[in-house]
Amino acid sequence: MKLEEILIPQIQETVKSLYGIEITAEQVQLQKTRTEFEGDITLVVFPFVKAARKAPAMVAQEVGEKLVGGLIEKYNAVQGFLNLSISQAYWLEQLKAIASAENYGQLRREAKGEDAKGEKPLMMVEYSSPNTNKPLHLGHVRNNLLGYSIAKIQEANGWNVVKTNIVNDRGIHICKSMLAWQLFGNGETPETSGKKGDHLIGDYYVRFDKEYKAQIKELVAGGMDEETAKKEAPLMKEAQAMLVKWEQGDAEVRALWQKMNEWVYAGFDETYKQMGVGFDKIYYESDTYLVGKGEVERGLAKGDFYRREDGSVWADLAQNGLDEKLLLRADGTSVYMTQDIGTAKLRFEDYPIDKMVYVVGNEQEYHFKVLSILLDRLGFPFGKELVHFSYGMVELPNGKMKSREGTVVDADDLMAQMIADAKEISKDKVNTLPDITEEEANEIARVVGLGALKYFILKVDPRKNMLFNPEESIDFNGNTGPFIQYTYARIQSVLRKAGNMSDASDLSDMSDLSEKELTLIQRLVDYPAAVRQAGDEFSPAVIANYAYALACDFNSFYHDHSILNEADEQKRALRLVLAQTVAKVIKSAMALLGIEVPNRM
Repeated sequence: MKLEEILIPQIQETVKSLYGIEITAEQVQLQKTRTEFEGDITLVVFPFVKAARKAPAMVAQEVGEKLVGGLIEKYNAVQGFLNLSISQAYWLEQLKAIASAENYGQLRREAKGEDAKGEKPLMMVEYSSPNTNKPLHLGHVRNNLLGYSIAKIQEANGWNVVKTNIVNDRGIHICKSMLAWQLFGNGETPETSGKKGDHLIGDYYVRFDKEYKAQIKELVAGGMDEETAKKEAPLMKEAQAMLVKWEQGDAEVRALWQKMNEWVYAGFDETYKQMGVGFDKIYYESDTYLVGKGEVERGLAKGDFYRREDGSVWADLAQNGLDEKLLLRADGTSVYMTQDIGTAKLRFEDYPIDKMVYVVGNEQEYHFKVLSILLDRLGFPFGKELVHFSYGMVELPNGKMKSREGTVVDADDLMAQMIADAKEISKDKVNTLPDITEEEANEIARVVGLGALKYFILKVDPRKNMLFNPEESIDFNGNTGPFIQYTYARIQSVLRKAGNMSDASDLSDMSDLSEKELTLIQRLVDYPAAVRQAGDEFSPAVIANYAYALACDFNSFYHDHSILNEADEQKRALRLVLAQTVAKVIKSAMALLGIEVPNRM
């Protein structure tokens, strides 16, 4: 039972016996005691001092005196705040319960409604959303890590989660890569080039931009203004013509598109596997855009949208305080909004979704605001319930990335470099594991390198822009993934040396737990609350910083207290159980971030 669930009835009864007044559970305000005061939990007495007809300090003093005994070991009153110290017996019972719990930190949630039958509600989380004209880059890394972690955290909060991806596999940007490959590729393939398919196609996207800019420059030099030159450049006109052919089902264009996309998908799969993320269902824009076009045409017929003289279809959002939004171009081709309307319709037909979450950068906030309005206008009941999880951009010390200019930080290269850095750092520690094989060393380097990358990105408030610093991320000191991983590995080393473990249920009550042992137990008790907060706020940073605090508490405890050399068998048994439980919770928390923990480092 939670501490609050035990305390609140006791406080209600105490106030009634002292002052003859009945207070509701809502009037019992409990909060964690501030670090500068002694105590574990603080009761705010102001809500009932008026009825008690006494000064706040007096009420706090009298309530404290009455509560002492059993659960409450001692108290101190500061004005209208009553700081309560909980008995060591309670904390020891909490440790036993946590140590024996199979899924500690996993919360329960039941679907609401007459037809729910007690099953979990369903949340769909969309992330990644790559374009098939380029490989995944650092921006995609943050998106994928956030999306996957949010899905794991929501599962821990009792949701049935479907992880989904929408692949943007059609459109003008795809045609640019296709056209460049046709013109300059000479039949190059991933096999002949030795490149991953997504890298190969990305090279031709960059090549298109290079040749396109050269054509613009030539047209401007001939006397044309720059804006006109951008529209009249032969390459752009060819790409637009290719897009029209694609939408008309041209066999040759479709065959080229399918071949090049298959190269890209194979490359994406390798990247996702290395990153440790995955999906339960993948949608493709080439399948959903026609559904979206059908919905736009339906809305047009109903009068929800209107057609301009050039044939393009628009939504007038003035009544919502917004601008007009293009839904179909003059040549009949669709835009991202068209696709998203179709994708939303298909998803809600495929799954009984209770909450739909889009993990997309904050530059798309307007887009999702409009999508919600348009779906609602089209009569879909889920329109108003869409959640755009808007996160900040990830930048480098030298500024933003631009795919078309080839200045991105490639996700594959980044992960490979992080693993290489971890391996290089481990060379200095090779004597600590003299029996290590090369295979195990490589695996540890992979786990630590990727753990450093993931933790550095996820520890930041997701709604903030962030600067990624590879060197800082892989430091074994400070708020980093490797520091937490090393703490876990250190505990595993202690447990291996200890041999037989004590069963938590065998521990006898102890009356002399040290301050740092108590701090560690109390931190363990806080884990479910951290999971709940992370779920409510959609913030993996809450879990990351909890894991760091727990690791810090353990290292402080370990510095001051011997475990294996403790002469008192009772204390040794307790500390082993405590260490084992800390390791269990660290592993659980890091798993919610998609981070593995090594048994040896």
